[in-house]
Amino acid sequence: MTELAPGRAAGERIVLFDGVCKLCNGWAKFLIRHDDARQFRLASVQSARGQALLAWYGLPTDRFDSMALVDDAGLHVRTDAWLRILARLPLPWRALRVLRLVPRPLRDWCYDRIALNRYRLFGRHAVCMLPTADHAGRFLHD
Repeated sequence: MTELAPGRAAGERIVLFDGVCKLCNGWAKFLIRHDDARQFRLASVQSARGQALLAWYGLPTDRFDSMALVDDAGLHVRTDAWLRILARLPLPWRALRVLRLVPRPLRDWCYDRIALNRYRLFGRHAVCMLPTADHAGRFLHD
């Protein structure tokens, strides 16, 4: 039996995102709005839980320039994470999984261009987004 990452229950899907990035916060809000089945839990990479998951997978905890998904199959980053998440959402979002036909190096190159310039393009918050009462169950808490 494989040991589970810290703070993760079996079968749980955790999306790690940059809590101060406005684009990343928009993505988190998008997931909350469209994941009616509540398949995903969210954690900012700045949170203690997010930091523990990054460390568990040997990823940098001081600067992490990607969104990540942790599920029973392990850690997924960049477009692999994004496409795995979209595949579990309802239509029309699920249809975007056709982008998996684009070769990963090309997908990830495009993703990296946005990720590396996200603060300049979209801005950043001074502090991480705090969940509202109706969203509290969607976030991993410290």
